[in-house]
Amino acid sequence: MRFLSMIRINENTGLVPSEKLMADMGQLMAEMTREGTLVDTAGLRPTAEGKRIRYAHGKISMTDGPFTEAKEVIGGYAVLEATSMDHAVELTRRFLQVHGDEWNIECEVRQMECGRPDFIENP
Repeated sequence: MRFLSMIRINENTGLVPSEKLMADMGQLMAEMTREGTLVDTAGLRPTAEGKRIRYAHGKISMTDGPFTEAKEVIGGYAVLEATSMDHAVELTRRFLQVHGDEWNIECEVRQMECGRPDFIENP
């Protein structure tokens, strides 16, 4: 089963990943890739570089970043291959523990629905 682990951060803390954190994270990602539990992962650029597109009541609106009203934002993600939700949570804990004591982050883990929705016709 596939799970999406969304890493939530407060991007206004000014914390920058240290060389040690980057090395430890690289080692963990390589290990999990070899195990077959890490499918994909990436960090996201700051909200100042993003756009928010909203559809409401038949109208589309767009807001340029940064999104100051958002205290926590998605700072990255990991797509995990796990046998259960508990397994996905354990894999996510490994990501969080690499960060050490100075970071204050959280992850939201949700199972992904695989396959194509019924309403899409086969081309």
